[in-house]
Amino acid sequence: MRDPRWPTQERFRTISKNRTAKVANTVTTIDLDRTRTGHVVQLIRDRIARRVLTPGARLPSVRAMAETTGFSKSTVVEAYDRLAADGAIRSRPGAGFYVSAPLSPLSLDRIGTPIEREVDPLWMLRQSLSERPDAIRPGCGWLPDSWMASEPIRKALRAAARGKADGSLIGYASRLGSSPLRALLARRLEEQGVAASPDQILLTDSSTQALDLIGRFLLEPGDTVLVDDPCYFNFLALLRAHRAHVVGIPMTPSGPDMAAFAAALADHRPRFYLTNSAVHNPTGATLSATIAHRLLKLAEAHDLVIVEDDVFADFEHMPAPRLAAFDGLDRVIRIGSFSKSLTAAIRCGHIAARPDWIEALADLRIATSMSGNPLSAEILHGVLTDGGYRRHIEGVRARLARSTARTLRRLRDVGLEPWIDPAAGLFVWARLPGGRDAAALARTALGQDIVLAPGNVFSPSGTWGDYLRFNVVTSDDDRVSAFLENAFGG
Repeated sequence: MRDPRWPTQERFRTISKNRTAKVANTVTTIDLDRTRTGHVVQLIRDRIARRVLTPGARLPSVRAMAETTGFSKSTVVEAYDRLAADGAIRSRPGAGFYVSAPLSPLSLDRIGTPIEREVDPLWMLRQSLSERPDAIRPGCGWLPDSWMASEPIRKALRAAARGKADGSLIGYASRLGSSPLRALLARRLEEQGVAASPDQILLTDSSTQALDLIGRFLLEPGDTVLVDDPCYFNFLALLRAHRAHVVGIPMTPSGPDMAAFAAALADHRPRFYLTNSAVHNPTGATLSATIAHRLLKLAEAHDLVIVEDDVFADFEHMPAPRLAAFDGLDRVIRIGSFSKSLTAAIRCGHIAARPDWIEALADLRIATSMSGNPLSAEILHGVLTDGGYRRHIEGVRARLARSTARTLRRLRDVGLEPWIDPAAGLFVWARLPGGRDAAALARTALGQDIVLAPGNVFSPSGTWGDYLRFNVVTSDDDRVSAFLENAFGG
């Protein structure tokens, strides 16, 4: 007789099924835990590879990482233990976890996450500089060749060819660069309210080289640099090449958000702040005098250096407030060039700073590139001292004003919302309707030979992903309007 306590065949099958499911669920839970741990491990490794975390940098606490990822603290502890066992990080009892692994060779195309790499700052530069003769470039950051001062440049070239047979145009330049050009730049700076002697000016090959030298001068790997959010995208690429930790400060129409700026100074102890104050790239905003004074007070209290990139100065109708003018080049370093207003073919930028800093920067200039280009300096001096350049730039300002008005109207007609109506410069910063992904739109546009500049490449925080930067000259085109209208169903 069957024992009633013994399960029936049907009951046995049910018990077996439940046990199998329980074992499967246990295996799934174990696999999921391993996946979560691996996610945290890979997240930290990616941050180290991208120079967001550098040797000696402190990792987020276990609690903070758990809150950020949404995983349990035990998962984060296991991930940190695995990284410590691999030698990537080390534990300091009572102080947390710190990066210990040496940095691998730098690959600039790894400055973003795998998803971001397709449309990132270097992607933007590649597309802008690509040899696509039929492409339209509303996302590029310079004037078309037809807008440049071709006749004043030809005149300066002819003058350079006729004069100076003493070899001074074909040899090495002096340590600081051409004396006549530095004296001329000092007078031009004075017109903007910036007092600088010629000995406080160092000539460079470009504003990018100027910033590179400043990075070599001021930064150690892991140092924090504040930038505007959004900012010029190559600031991000160049700073990460110097292995800096980049922190973005939200931008407002009158300058950086002061509450966020003060908090970043207290939290990160940054080495310097990098900005465009006159004609901001990409937003077209202008720094107000009130924000400038508050910013400089904070900089003094926290011993902060400020680097002011002023490459768009000549496009202003009236000079805006300059941090370098208010500060007197005490803790502000001013950089500039004429690649945007004259020509990118004459490689000649400059740095204006304290005399002792100029001395150190000049030594770095010699160590890294020996000397400047005396021929470029001679041509630039010839153009700037000729009345043709003044007439050229006045004409450019007038044409830019007309192109800006037309571009603002075109963008609004297809549903885009400009952040501000800029008073000067090349750019309109505009929001896409419906929160559309600007990077995805840029990929689509590229297939039609249209190069757009999506907001994520300008933003260290990634919070401007539904914005585009428009060059008002190259955006004033029926094909651009037609593409945008079709994209948004207008």
